[in-house]
Amino acid sequence: MLCHRLTITGRVQNVWYRDWLTEQARALGVTGWVRNRADGSVEAVVAGSSDMIAAIVARARQGSPASRVADVSIEPLDAQIFDGFEKRPTA
Repeated sequence: MLCHRLTITGRVQNVWYRDWLTEQARALGVTGWVRNRADGSVEAVVAGSSDMIAAIVARARQGSPASRVADVSIEPLDAQIFDGFEKRPTA
């Protein structure tokens, strides 16, 4: 089980990005959470197998139909266990 923090920048707020990423993560079986950041970026912590992480990162780079993703930075984290995938409040 791997765990990574994703920071997604670009036009990613007010474009249904968090809801879309939540749907994508759940469809892939990825656990963790996603939230908007006060600086206009979106932050997600994702956990799963290496294939699952690669798939959610690829989808994060694609973005929701209305978004325009500029960059997705990836930071490895210590393994964490989550119960599903949730949308969290802005931080």
